Amino acid sequence: MSLSKMTPKQRILAALKGEEVDTIPWCPFLAYWWEAQPKAFQDRGQPWFFKEIGADTMLRGFYQAFNISYEEGFNVIQKTNSEFGSIQYITPTGTLSCRTRYSPDGNTYFVVEHPIKHREDYRILRYLVQHMRLTPNYQPLQEAIDQLGEDGLVVALVSPFGKSPFQSLIEHYVGTEELIYHLADFPEEVVELLEIMSEKAYESVCISVESPAQAFITWEDSSTTNISPSLFRTYIAPDMNRWGKVIHEAGKILMHHACGHVRALLPTMAEEEIDVIESLSPPPTGNVEIWEAQEKLSPRVGIVGGIEPTRFLYLNIDELTRYVEELLDKVNPHHYILANSDSCPPGVSIEKFQRVTQIVRSWKL
Repeated sequence: MSLSKMTPKQRILAALKGEEVDTIPWCPFLAYWWEAQPKAFQDRGQPWFFKEIGADTMLRGFYQAFNISYEEGFNVIQKTNSEFGSIQYITPTGTLSCRTRYSPDGNTYFVVEHPIKHREDYRILRYLVQHMRLTPNYQPLQEAIDQLGEDGLVVALVSPFGKSPFQSLIEHYVGTEELIYHLADFPEEVVELLEIMSEKAYESVCISVESPAQAFITWEDSSTTNISPSLFRTYIAPDMNRWGKVIHEAGKILMHHACGHVRALLPTMAEEEIDVIESLSPPPTGNVEIWEAQEKLSPRVGIVGGIEPTRFLYLNIDELTRYVEELLDKVNPHHYILANSDSCPPGVSIEKFQRVTQIVRSWKL
């Protein structure tokens, strides 16, 4: 392959594998920014926008390779309005209820009442997961890959929980504080649920590697703001390693989304069976600079990220130019993809995306 003639897909895949590239890939992450755009703009699709600004299209987690359904008597019902949301997890042995509240500033719903509150609630969720059915569904994924072609890469979501079982308990089902209490008060119920969830997630991985996707992502949101390094090593790294082994045996790529404070997690991440840490962010969103993280990670673990979200928003064009140029001066371009780390504030101008494109395309490796 001639490096001077790489397509966006070739460039992204090469960077994710730690191979030589013609230029550093520039793959913006449009979460929250995209939803704030006019409907007519959104209707054109993100691949159109990436091409308009001259970036490399990487569609993270838009698709998965399986459908989720439940046996009779089991169900998940989700409702939202302009202020609140609710989720009911229904089983023949009982119902769990979750409440969320809408944040206009963040354009998202956040949990105000987790579904697991008591010891007996673990039994209810355990039964729900046991009766969750995963069936292969490769057609939407294949259609997206065919439509994008060489213009970019479709990265499929790999877990039915969106992330590892333990991280999903932290974020979706229990909450950080209560989960720590539950692990101390009745660890057997927590561990039994985690084991069942782990097997279900492993099933989804085995289905996914048979799909046409070449890369997969798990929305871990890893951060020591909600998990300690010891808990990460005990409950999350084993799942990452198990998934990564299957994915690597299939010759495919696993991306670990880590958008928070990860400095203390990097030694464990360096040993994980993953290919890339995605959305790694410098301060203040994160707590480690990209070049510092590269020094702590093994050479085989790459990074996607680097442009801190609040700086992307508040720096003017000249300041942003200096910021990105200084970043590219300091990072090792090997096994690296430039991106705004994690979400993108709605107020970021299109001119800023275009300016980053100009910097990257003229940058000499």
